[in-house]
Amino acid sequence: MHPGLGQAPDDFPIMRCLGDTCLVVDFGQGVDLELNRRAVAFAQRLRAAALPGIDDIVPSFTTVGLHFRPEAVQAPPGLTPLAAVEAAARALLLAADAAALPQPRVVEIPVCYGGAWGPDLDEVAARAGVAPARIVDLHADGLHHVFMVGFAPGHPYLGLWGEAFDLPRRATPRARVPAGTVGVANRQCVIYPFELPSGWNLIGRTPLRLFDPGAREPCLLAPGDQVRFVPVDPEQFLRLQEPGDA
Repeated sequence: MHPGLGQAPDDFPIMRCLGDTCLVVDFGQGVDLELNRRAVAFAQRLRAAALPGIDDIVPSFTTVGLHFRPEAVQAPPGLTPLAAVEAAARALLLAADAAALPQPRVVEIPVCYGGAWGPDLDEVAARAGVAPARIVDLHADGLHHVFMVGFAPGHPYLGLWGEAFDLPRRATPRARVPAGTVGVANRQCVIYPFELPSGWNLIGRTPLRLFDPGAREPCLLAPGDQVRFVPVDPEQFLRLQEPGDA
């Protein structure tokens, strides 16, 4: 489905099991801001509820995965652990309007665009028929939503941008891109938390660490956050870079 064309029929959300220890709650189809907000809000309510036996809560674009330990679930008589988790999840869905959610957190991310930091910037601009500076302006304009964190620890998916960023991934992926690299495709954006392969179009790089396993909160970004990209020059990039990063 084309990004932004989400679909949430009357029979959504639906629930399905994924193996013996995971329940998936599905809010719809497509890359859609409203569907994702519903999924993220549900994940936040689940964390606040602290249901016994649930070890991990993983929101994605339109789904939330509830990973549980059957032996730790407090199932009423006559219910399996899976049925008990599903019943608790349905109760939270029905009570969705009972608790106000906090305002999204806004995180500023400095980015050095083009050159060695973003080798595909000129090509992205040429595809859109605009100057590279215009792509920078468009990418850094306004706040952008974190749909999910996945693929690798601390690796965010953000969106949605306009038509200038409605371009495919590259035909030939790169085997290695540096940590902090910002890539765009399909009106979305990713930031690589450490050196990884990439098939996205690379337009810049941030000096911030997206993932620090020793930190109290290892991931810089979380689903539901809002990001403001701030263009910086190479000198500012180097000043902002943390000791030991290259």
